[in-house]
Amino acid sequence: MESKDDSGGPRCLVTGATGYIGGRLVPELLAAGHRVRCLARTPEKLRDHPWADETEVVQGDVTDAESVAAAMRGVDIAYYLVHALGSGPGFERTDRDAARIFGEQAEAAGVRRIVYLGGLTPADVPERELSPHLRSRAEVGRILLDSGVPATVLRAAVIIGSGSASFEMLRYLTERLPVMVTPSWVSTRVQPIAVRDALRYLVGSARMPADVNRAFDIGGPDVMTYRDMMQEYARVAGLPRRLLLPVPMLSPGLSSHWIGLVTPVPASIARPLAESLRHEVVCHEHDITEHVPDGPGRPFPFATALSLALQRVREARVTTRWSSASTPGIPSDPLPTDPDWAGGSLYTDVRERDVDASPDALWRVVEGIGGENGWYSLPPAWAVRGWLDRLVGGVGLRRGRRDAQRLRVGDSLDFWRVEEIERGRLLRLRAEMRLPGLAWLEMYVEEREDGRSHYRQRALFHPAGLLGHAYWWSVSPFHAVVFGGMARNIALAAGRETPGDRG
Repeated sequence: MESKDDSGGPRCLVTGATGYIGGRLVPELLAAGHRVRCLARTPEKLRDHPWADETEVVQGDVTDAESVAAAMRGVDIAYYLVHALGSGPGFERTDRDAARIFGEQAEAAGVRRIVYLGGLTPADVPERELSPHLRSRAEVGRILLDSGVPATVLRAAVIIGSGSASFEMLRYLTERLPVMVTPSWVSTRVQPIAVRDALRYLVGSARMPADVNRAFDIGGPDVMTYRDMMQEYARVAGLPRRLLLPVPMLSPGLSSHWIGLVTPVPASIARPLAESLRHEVVCHEHDITEHVPDGPGRPFPFATALSLALQRVREARVTTRWSSASTPGIPSDPLPTDPDWAGGSLYTDVRERDVDASPDALWRVVEGIGGENGWYSLPPAWAVRGWLDRLVGGVGLRRGRRDAQRLRVGDSLDFWRVEEIERGRLLRLRAEMRLPGLAWLEMYVEEREDGRSHYRQRALFHPAGLLGHAYWWSVSPFHAVVFGGMARNIALAAGRETPGDRG
């Protein structure tokens, strides 16, 4: 396997390129003169990224030794940026096995260095007392350091950047709750770091000398409690000071469900984040500067990191989000090409309308669906469905959109994910809410002979067992209102110069 361009700097393999950090690291590596190869389970998710044509994308999984071996050929630096975030039973074993495979294949391929972004752990707490999430991140770091390949393990606490799970958790808690009942972990001291500094250290680690094989603590200049972080966010965002009422019995488990109800971050992701704050996570050294020097004003202070993140959000320039990576446990099967599902059941709801608007105008409405724009029919019904999904541990309706106007394959969109987009013609969404089956929503834009457009909408559901069939028939009476109203209002919105209330 060879890259598209064999000239230039070192060839870097990036795992986790569909995720929050990996998706931002790739363009930084390219800007630094490196050649980049991305390993992805679903390469199509990287198709619409602005840097896709400058990289080589190969299909594979870090748990599959054969695909990792193929991806490692000719690689100089291998970035390990995948982890399970403590979601689901057995994740520690999965992380352990994947790290061993990665290290073994890197050594076999003659890779010069492995770079891993892990979690900052307290020095005076036995590992058995750490949260499962932090314990697993520490174990992965050790496995990579013992792999026989020189490794750089960067250990960070809270990463602050537009779209990061930590930032959005902080943002929504502070903005939505002027008075807040808080768990005891808001008094724990942490050392946050701006995502731009984390990326700078990741890129710089590629050029470390061969005799460096160790972990480095990375953090910003401020050590503060989570309470301090919320009050500082309020100040930077121009909000009144928040009233925080501590309740010691509010455990990480309970507080994760509370976070899941208030913020877009679901409980399955909020829990490991909250559990990681039970112990003080503060840097004990800053030796990284021996190899990646800090310039003037770097690393950024916490207030500056917040300001930069808020500016990106307000300007709608969020390049990746915590939800960029697929949520563990969510169905990811693509819509099969066989319309009869190889003999299985497939329920459909089809709506079609001629639209008094150009195909371009109709497509703008279709691509702008969801998030703040809503779903064009019965907003209370969509809101209730989102709350019900949250109550059973799903992602809910509040993930919103990465970009208010443009979508790309792999984007999360409320409780959907973009499975396919043929710009100007087709948008296919795959459901990620909790369902007794698999579901998709397709929206087609077609041009009529008179230059106007035709809209076709198709909802599909593949039931799982008797419960799945019962679910479809229980909700089908509402389809005329929900899906019928959706098709009607999309057509009306496209016919207006400025779309009005979208629900």
